[in-house]
Amino acid sequence: MSIFTPTNQIRLTNVAVVRMKKGGQRFEIACYKNKVVSWRSGAEKDLDEVLQTHSVFVNVSKGQVAKKDDLSKSFGTDDITEVCKQILAKGELQVSDKERQGQLETMFRDIATIVAEKCVNPETKRPYTVSLIERAMKDIHYSVKANKSTKQQALEVIKQLKESMEIQRAHMRLRLVLPAKEGKKLKERLKPLLKVVESEDFDEQLEMVCLVDPGCFREIDELIRCETKGRGSLEVLNLKDVEEGDEKLE
Repeated sequence: MSIFTPTNQIRLTNVAVVRMKKGGQRFEIACYKNKVVSWRSGAEKDLDEVLQTHSVFVNVSKGQVAKKDDLSKSFGTDDITEVCKQILAKGELQVSDKERQGQLETMFRDIATIVAEKCVNPETKRPYTVSLIERAMKDIHYSVKANKSTKQQALEVIKQLKESMEIQRAHMRLRLVLPAKEGKKLKERLKPLLKVVESEDFDEQLEMVCLVDPGCFREIDELIRCETKGRGSLEVLNLKDVEEGDEKLE
């Protein structure tokens, strides 16, 4: 016995719905979970990996597909791919409270992990553990923002934590090699950007090993390239100047 299914109904499971109201009507698209965020951040470029089906719905859960006339009136086109992209870009991702809470908890731990990877106690040069950073974040009542990247938020957290604990971004160790002609003049311009000069050797050229704040790396690199017209060089010896062992907060 065959069961009749209306042609404008499509059944989908395990779906993330993105909803958008336009022209007084509701439109929805059915996406794979986690892929919407990847698309919006630019990590995912293939629309087929994001959409469960190339269809625009009035109601995904009931499987009701939107009419082409309604798409034309509201979006100015009935090109399904174009409409799907518009809804993906500007629509609202529908998630349950439980899912939203799970996402925020995962982001909270990811932020703490980034902070722990990037930072040290400036007195001991030892890194902090992830659990210790999580505890410190709870102490300052940091609330995760779902629409901001974890990397951006980690930088915010570092700034806020500095007010309540000894923490700073771990320094990078660099070797700078500068031509003799520009060496002295360039050294003076670089000085404000260098935290510690560990060694300095001036023979046919100026060679320095120094510690810098990671945030200054790009500026130092550009300064050396521009001023020496490519004859100077910059080498990263250590991404992080840290001591072995984890820091414990008594």
